[in-house]
Amino acid sequence: MAGFGVPSDIFARYHRLRGNDVLMVSGTDEHGTPVMVAADREGRSYRETADHYNRSIRQSLHGLGISYDLFTRTTTQTHARVVRDLFRTLHERGYIVERSQLVSFSATTGHTLPDRYIEGTCPHCGYEDARGDQCDNCGKQLDPTDLIDPRSRIDGTTPVFRETNHLFLDLPAFAERLAEWIGRQAHWRQNVRNFSLGLVGELKPRPITRDLDWGVRIPVAGYEELESKRVYVWFDAVIGYLSASVEWALSTGDAEAWRAWWQDPEARHYYFMGKDNIVFHSVIWPSMLLGYGAGGELGDGRGELRLPYDVVASEFLTMEGRQFSASRGVSIPVDDFLARYEPDSLRYYLTAAGPESQDTDFTWAEFVRRTNDELVATWGNLVNRILTSAHRNFGAIPAAGPLRAEDEAVVRAIEDGFDLVGAQIEAARFRAGLAEAMRLASLVNVYASEQAPWATLKTDRDRAATVLHVCLRCIDALRILLTPFLPFTCQVLHELLGHEGQLAGPLEFRTVAGEDGAQHEVLTGDYADWVGSWAPTELPAGRPLPEPRPLFKKLGPTVADEELERMRAGSGPADGPA
Repeated sequence: MAGFGVPSDIFARYHRLRGNDVLMVSGTDEHGTPVMVAADREGRSYRETADHYNRSIRQSLHGLGISYDLFTRTTTQTHARVVRDLFRTLHERGYIVERSQLVSFSATTGHTLPDRYIEGTCPHCGYEDARGDQCDNCGKQLDPTDLIDPRSRIDGTTPVFRETNHLFLDLPAFAERLAEWIGRQAHWRQNVRNFSLGLVGELKPRPITRDLDWGVRIPVAGYEELESKRVYVWFDAVIGYLSASVEWALSTGDAEAWRAWWQDPEARHYYFMGKDNIVFHSVIWPSMLLGYGAGGELGDGRGELRLPYDVVASEFLTMEGRQFSASRGVSIPVDDFLARYEPDSLRYYLTAAGPESQDTDFTWAEFVRRTNDELVATWGNLVNRILTSAHRNFGAIPAAGPLRAEDEAVVRAIEDGFDLVGAQIEAARFRAGLAEAMRLASLVNVYASEQAPWATLKTDRDRAATVLHVCLRCIDALRILLTPFLPFTCQVLHELLGHEGQLAGPLEFRTVAGEDGAQHEVLTGDYADWVGSWAPTELPAGRPLPEPRPLFKKLGPTVADEELERMRAGSGPADGPA
């Protein structure tokens, strides 16, 4: 959630408020041996395992309010069709070549052992827990055979390597075009751009098939008829952005609607992830898109598919000094978190203290501190004391008298915030955008404390009414400024200020039928009906105010210790396919 979930939702919600057209899609990548390993461990079929984790992930995304237009999965007929089209087209154009390679198999089960389930010492930097596909320490791409003293992460046995024929994506064929394209992306985060340019200098052909019986069938003569070979999941998974867009278009009743997003030069594509996925989105996926061009059945010669406009990659987030890793079983499940805490408190923490530009450490003590000292004390208390005073003394939004210089100054500062906060979000600097919004909330806090309308009520009711009106006007604007970051509580505030409709309303699950008639559930929403825009709104005097209630709950002093004890007891982390 720190890498792809919360940042992408902040970005999408902001642009919807700006009135821009947004298509936000993704899905669970369900092929490959991680699902197979989990299925064997849990005693379920591959499909049952994929269903289980897809449902769990969808519920987590829903719980945190990640507002996808379509969050689907890669085990659909639509996805298989799109994958096979890209694979076939790249093969026909000579970008896929056949080679033999040593493939790792489990000495225990005889099944193919996924690269990420093989660990060993990195030959480049000496990191002892490097994975078989990439070293988490130095970021180098690896093959399992590159590792020193490789071992199975599942049972510790040494993998068995056998030579088999496979198909490879000829990445070096794209090196010159990639270097020129990446070099032009001056708006990328510097770490992403520099890392990507470094990767281009050491490209080698990469296998895109595996010895498996779970996944998309290979649409090439000599391979398609083989039951034991499938498209490799990393090639399959990145195509999910395109296939999800095609599926979304089908769901709208306009099968061609995806083209406006993928073939229109005006469309901008933003990809959100953790930095361990940079290589797939800045090198491998662009290579596939360059190779495909405007060809294939899907492209239909109507225009080349759009390359990424920005690859928004976060650094690593650790947990109490340990490295987060779903595949290593070190994680905090979102549904477990939301059973005890509010979604906006996690969204706030992951934005304000997350790994946007440098590695950061999630600690329960810091989560409690930020929730209590920032969300509750700065923003929540401001809203509660102003609404309580206005409701108790006026029952409605009080009318303002003539504004003094200090009144106009605070209103002007808040209204200027739309440009300031918006500029930070557009540049994918979400931490800075949230910090600016909270600075403005602090400014209103200072204004309210200095003007003290609750005291002035006793001597000058009209002046108190004016100050409360100004405070409510500022809070109303902050309601919009904070919506991308804190959609749940901003919707509550929306209603407490007497507004109607959904400013950041509920998402929904829908059951849809695929091209083969099979049904599956997706996460989506009717965002066109949301109200609100990225600008100050009118707050008419006399509008009734409902009974106020707190936006946030203060966390008790024992929360951090209780969560640390829960972690030690082993009830927190959950293992599953990544």
